[in-house]
Amino acid sequence: MTGPLRSIWDAPAATPPPPRRVWRDWVLVVVVPLAAIVEAAVRPEVPSRWVWAVVLTAIAPTLLWRRTHPLAMLAIAFGLGSVFSLITGGDPELVATAAMLLLVYAAVRWGSGRAMVGGAALVLASSALSFAYGPSTPADLIGAVAVLVTTISLGVAFRWRAAARARELDRVKLLEREQLARDLHDTVAHHVSAIAIQAQAGTAVAATDPDAAARVLRVIEAEASRTLDEMRSMVRILRRDETVEPAGTAGAAGTAAAARAPSPAIADLRRLAVGGGAGEVGAGRETAGPVVDVRLEGDVAAVPPVVAATVYRIAQEAVTNARRHARGATRVDVAVVADADGIRVDVHDDGEPAASGTPGYGLRGMAERAALLGGTLTAGAAAGGGWSVAVTLPRAGWST
Repeated sequence: MTGPLRSIWDAPAATPPPPRRVWRDWVLVVVVPLAAIVEAAVRPEVPSRWVWAVVLTAIAPTLLWRRTHPLAMLAIAFGLGSVFSLITGGDPELVATAAMLLLVYAAVRWGSGRAMVGGAALVLASSALSFAYGPSTPADLIGAVAVLVTTISLGVAFRWRAAARARELDRVKLLEREQLARDLHDTVAHHVSAIAIQAQAGTAVAATDPDAAARVLRVIEAEASRTLDEMRSMVRILRRDETVEPAGTAGAAGTAAAARAPSPAIADLRRLAVGGGAGEVGAGRETAGPVVDVRLEGDVAAVPPVVAATVYRIAQEAVTNARRHARGATRVDVAVVADADGIRVDVHDDGEPAASGTPGYGLRGMAERAALLGGTLTAGAAAGGGWSVAVTLPRAGWST
């Protein structure tokens, strides 16, 4: 038994961390005292009803800090309740007292292992004191235990659910980082291959045409500098504990090289344009689906390969989501616009979006990929119908 108890005792606070305070907390602080006062006024048969109305009014502010300091708030509320139970000679019989169960729930839902164990000890001690000095029956004991077990079970269930979702989101982020690292590998391999070819050409003409060899060396220098800039930028992005910082712009030689050798991912964007009966994105089989129209504007060929790969992956995921989830969609429009500020991707379908309570992991993955390059993603139902995904990757967040 020491193993499970020790693991509970050493358990950290719930993840993700709770919000400090939300609007519902202020509503509770107002509603609980009002409910206690109204109940005391309409139930004259309740013993010491006005005393308990005052006690509940004094305890109500603890609900404001129940997430950030669950054990302390639980100790204040149950300690004050136990003292007045001894003074009045009985437990509070007001229904508004059920608000104290929120403190028990908060200790289990948000607290650390020590808070959970300490809260359980406080609740047991308070309950034992009430049953020892007040009139009680076995039915009262069974009812109290049932209510406490239900409250604790709900806290554990929601805590486990939130932790499981957080782990799944972390997994999605890691997958996106892994894919980004693969894109970086492909980009570096492309540049290194170009450097190797240029070096071979320079070696071949060095003896007969020194000027041509010098030009080749300058091209190699520009290509190597560009590759190093992209590697440094992506390594900085992939580090978890560092924020994305603006990278320096490449020289004219690097920009010219990018214009001469556009990223393969830009060419792959054209492959997203499939009509009804065309294959699914990235697949070779023929399936029915909406018409996909891709529109490229601006100097998209000069976009760095890693950024272009991000644009392609986001567009691919958005189109795939539209084909899978947009009911009755007949068309998906993909617009990629590159300008002096950066690059923007807009994907819009004309279907009916599927109802969903929370964003899917596909959207989370796209948002993570955009955030890695200092960008933002917004998704939701479009004003004129259908579903839209908009991604903005500012030039300040990636190396040009």
